[in-house]
Amino acid sequence: MSALRINIVLFGIGNVGGNLIQQVLESQHFFQEKYTIELRFPIITNSSLAFFEKEGLANTWEANFAQSAIPFRVEDIIEYTTNQGLENLIAVDATNSPDIVKSYISLIQNGFNIVAANKKANILHHDFYTEIRRNLKKFDKDYLYEANISAGLPILNTIKELHFSGEKITKIRGVFSSSLSYIFNRFGNEDIPFSKIIEDAEKLGYTKTDSREDLSGNAEAEKLVILAREIEHKAELKEVQIMPLLIPTLNETHTKSVYKNNKNLLDKPYRIAKLTQNENHVLRYVGEFDIESEKIEVKLISVPINSALGQLQNAENLIEIYTTTNSKNPIIIQGASSGKEIAARTILKDILKISNHIKQKETIWL
Repeated sequence: MSALRINIVLFGIGNVGGNLIQQVLESQHFFQEKYTIELRFPIITNSSLAFFEKEGLANTWEANFAQSAIPFRVEDIIEYTTNQGLENLIAVDATNSPDIVKSYISLIQNGFNIVAANKKANILHHDFYTEIRRNLKKFDKDYLYEANISAGLPILNTIKELHFSGEKITKIRGVFSSSLSYIFNRFGNEDIPFSKIIEDAEKLGYTKTDSREDLSGNAEAEKLVILAREIEHKAELKEVQIMPLLIPTLNETHTKSVYKNNKNLLDKPYRIAKLTQNENHVLRYVGEFDIESEKIEVKLISVPINSALGQLQNAENLIEIYTTTNSKNPIIIQGASSGKEIAARTILKDILKISNHIKQKETIWL
């Protein structure tokens, strides 16, 4: 039985996208033997250039891209796949760009399934969110994005399955950020200035280039909106109440150098918060969606050190899902969720799910 060829158009060949290519190339034989599926990359792009190779990539893809990539528009990619007769198409968005997101509907209408690490399509206005799903249904295409939230952990799938089964979810709460998990886990366990831990997190690559992005709480807010929408709540980003971790004199309205040179101004307020909490408690920065009150918050809380959140280690993520069945003992999903390898592997899992779905549909029509 010949392998079913899946054609992947990869937008974004940075840390995550590049690692995805390597994982696919290394496991190509396994996928063919195990699933009779052949994954190919006929097109890969960065933010401005695309490399076209109908027969897919080799281990020399980086050199080939550097030598032969050309400027592109998404329309060029659609035209190329149509002219070359490429079928079983999956567009993978490994960028953080709003530009590719604007083309999702056009891609779906032209035969593409979509896998995304990019969260933007799921946090834009609910009308756009709904329009994507209307087109997915109309054109019988799939859109998977497990990497949107705590890559490597089956959070979205679990939420979807609980909701689909009729289980009433009453609250979702958790630590969604690896960088902030690391910062507060160390802060709770060690007698060390808050600013020093932030600097260590920066050096270890846990934070964004400007760690104020991590401390803003915006990423947690985005993830909560995505989760709320998964259980059919028309949440909007502007509705989320965010308690930022930055003091006003260091926020994004000031230069990076002001922030870099004055991080120690954070030490006093966080030391006070640490010392004035109840005994045997630790600080955690959590996102919380209370379904009954429809309140979505990102906030700093104090929890017992022997609680699930209190026992977090290193840079682990942890999400608690409360339901009518599990009102006192929530479903807990916990584990590591940082690094390009984990994100790429999560994308690959979604690619394989869609590939198997395509294969099933092909079998039905044989």
